[in-house]
Amino acid sequence: MQRVMIIGPCGAGKSTLGFDLAQRTGLPLFHMDKLAWQPGWIDSSIDEVRERLLPIVAQDCWIIEGHYGGTLAERLERADTVLYLDYPIRICLARLLRRIWRWRGQSRPDMTEGCPERLDLPFLWYVARWNRGPRLRTEQRIAPFADRIVRLRSPAETARWLAEI
Repeated sequence: MQRVMIIGPCGAGKSTLGFDLAQRTGLPLFHMDKLAWQPGWIDSSIDEVRERLLPIVAQDCWIIEGHYGGTLAERLERADTVLYLDYPIRICLARLLRRIWRWRGQSRPDMTEGCPERLDLPFLWYVARWNRGPRLRTEQRIAPFADRIVRLRSPAETARWLAEI
């Protein structure tokens, strides 16, 4: 494991797993949220995100956590391991609400400074509908890379996987 992607629905725990995995492996950790957001919740264009992402992907070693479907292809081509947190959406929503409460009014460590955590109902709706859209597109995009996918279906399964590293 030298080039690791962590993907899955919002609230699954991609950042938390990224921090833990980076500590255990010594691999450098990059957050897609930091690449995609500018202070004040200004969304970067896909071209800007790719411009920031491509030099990272070209490196020999990395962990890149975050879903961002528009950039999956660039990362999948180079990743040797894809950790897919394929958790039930009820778990993701509960974790997302806990995250919003924990970081309310502050920027998370995995987010661009100047983007304080907040309750965003359209975002919660997006997560609630994950299985009807983003999940289907993700499954199609990752299918050709099945030999690299480690599908983790619960926090307990992820904890067992981490314990084996």
